[in-house]
Amino acid sequence: MLKSFIQKSFNNAIIYAVTGASVAICMLLGISIGSLSIPFSTIIDIFLSQWFGVSAPHPIPDNLVQIVMAIRLPRVVLAFFVGASLSLAGAAFQGLLKNPLADPYTLGVSSGASVGAVIVLFFHWQLPWIGTFTLPLVSIAFGLITLFLVLFFARAVDRRLSVETIILTGIIFSAFFSALISLMIALTGEELRQIIGWLMGSVAMRGWNYTLMIAPFFAVGGLLLLMNSRELNAFAFGEAIAAHIGVDVAKRKLIILTGASLLTGAAVAVSGAIGFVGLVVPHMIRLVIGPNHRLLLPLSLLYGGAFLVLADLAARTIISPRELPIGVITSLIGAPLFAYLFLKRTKRKT
Repeated sequence: MLKSFIQKSFNNAIIYAVTGASVAICMLLGISIGSLSIPFSTIIDIFLSQWFGVSAPHPIPDNLVQIVMAIRLPRVVLAFFVGASLSLAGAAFQGLLKNPLADPYTLGVSSGASVGAVIVLFFHWQLPWIGTFTLPLVSIAFGLITLFLVLFFARAVDRRLSVETIILTGIIFSAFFSALISLMIALTGEELRQIIGWLMGSVAMRGWNYTLMIAPFFAVGGLLLLMNSRELNAFAFGEAIAAHIGVDVAKRKLIILTGASLLTGAAVAVSGAIGFVGLVVPHMIRLVIGPNHRLLLPLSLLYGGAFLVLADLAARTIISPRELPIGVITSLIGAPLFAYLFLKRTKRKT
């Protein structure tokens, strides 16, 4: 027993060490590569100088410090937060619904959050006492309302609340909200057309303000989900068994749904609708390490963040000096995988 525990702890330590190194390399690549390439060693010297007051062995030009600290670092950190939020939310939705096809995009949560964000941006809303946090809060509220509407209508169609019914209902809501946004753009003219680029997904030119905007929601939502990894493992055996072993099913489901909606709404508010991150990353990790959410959730968080950093890097370098929306890159990867998973699942049932 002790030997098995030690071996398991050692294996987990190796997994986290490899993951941490991979994330660090991805973030350094995101900061290093651009119209002006900056060596890793120079980036590390800048960090040591700016954060810890350690003098660099060679003088560093002020323009390099400005590029790293004011432009590329906040962009990379924001991309990491967004990717980590969407991936962690996707892993939670998949665990709760017991289906690898579930994610914030396919369940309609991202589209609902987008409607809330577009309304705030167009009407320049700022709620009293909230200020700049109006955007993420309204986006989160719309995402959460959408999720409950999806579940309500899915239950009305199928009392058993099968996963296929939930996902199809989510896709219907997603299509409806996308049409609603398009209608708003068509009716209001040029002013709202500027938001189209935001809707396609981007972390360009956001700065530290947007990073600080998502940070508290990322912390709260992530903590809610990570603290319920045991309950997600129990849900894998069905709600009846979960209740039998002491899980407060209704309470835990509400907490998990709230945490996932917090992450999704905040991510959409600061970056636009970026699809398929919550589908691709958790599924690939599950194939490698298995369904244990105590390991799956934190790894989804870390690799999801790294994945979006690399997707953003590809989006801004493929046709440089122009940039592609990140949503284009993630959809090109995620849509074929979604189709493959759906086809594979259908064949398994027939």
